[in-house]
Amino acid sequence: MPRSALVALLAAALFGASTPLAKSLLGQVPPLMLAALLYLGSGLGLLLARLLRDRGWTAPGLAAGEGRWLAGAILFGGVLGPVALMFGLSRTSGAAASLLLNLEAVLTALIAWRVFRENAGHRVIAGMLAIVAGGLVLAWPEGDAPAGHGAGSALVAAAALCWAIDNNLTRKVSASDALFIAGTKGLVAGGVNGLLALALGAAVPAPGALAAAMGVGLAGYGVSLVLFVLALRELGTARTGAYFSTAPFIGALLSLLWLGEAAPPALWAAGLLMAVGVWLHLGERHDHRHTHDAITHRHPHRHDAHHQHPHNFPWDGSEPHSHAHRHAPLTHKHPHYPDIHHRHRH
Repeated sequence: MPRSALVALLAAALFGASTPLAKSLLGQVPPLMLAALLYLGSGLGLLLARLLRDRGWTAPGLAAGEGRWLAGAILFGGVLGPVALMFGLSRTSGAAASLLLNLEAVLTALIAWRVFRENAGHRVIAGMLAIVAGGLVLAWPEGDAPAGHGAGSALVAAAALCWAIDNNLTRKVSASDALFIAGTKGLVAGGVNGLLALALGAAVPAPGALAAAMGVGLAGYGVSLVLFVLALRELGTARTGAYFSTAPFIGALLSLLWLGEAAPPALWAAGLLMAVGVWLHLGERHDHRHTHDAITHRHPHRHDAHHQHPHNFPWDGSEPHSHAHRHAPLTHKHPHYPDIHHRHRH
């Protein structure tokens, strides 16, 4: 299994685990305030980790023009998406909202394929369909649960679209510092949601619940997003989104084990479908002759076939290391994913 696939699945596991943990806090913290604290825990924790790692503030390393992509990702994923979801939830059932949110994986892949021209073979498409089918099975309302419709459904679908756009815009800055990207998104999203919660009359919870909510956010929203960004570098948007869409199954399984909830047949059916989808993705082999255009950028790297460059500074030979470097034009053939060096047309 590629290391980047493991990173994406770990990101999904952390995010999935945050669902039952957050659910256990809902009796102490109102939903919108809880969303704000989850994001604030993520943003503050990651930016503090970055300050400690770099022993002070350092430039984030965004290339020229990348600031607009990050701003767009924050706007759609950190502000518009959560607000649309909260208002949508107030107008439709939770079961219908869960079902509609599975649109995120589909919309993420469609935008990646149609707008950003990311390559997708038959195994990738079949794997995506299997994983999404698993999500639909898992989220399908049982018994006489009411279905959502009208304005509420439209708002939830809009939230899924916002996060799909966010995923694709984040891909454009995935070569930059993942801690900065995830920390900034969390801080802005938490601030906006917090102000909205206070404006609607929510109170700041007791210190114990406050710390628990921010801790869950740091792991499930912060570290998870850092891992998601790292996976984007190596796998591209559609494949990373497909692996990440296993999070609902992981969350449901943990709810079963930790909260003692019942295990419906749909849970095991969804798990089987998602496992088939992951297997299809892991077995993908994309190999053709391709050309790399000249490019100068900065990201952590090793001196592999794509990084054969001299250094104009003292270097002790340690890898991976990060510095601005130039890629000369290169044409060759080898198996590859749509990572930051293989975003070419086919």
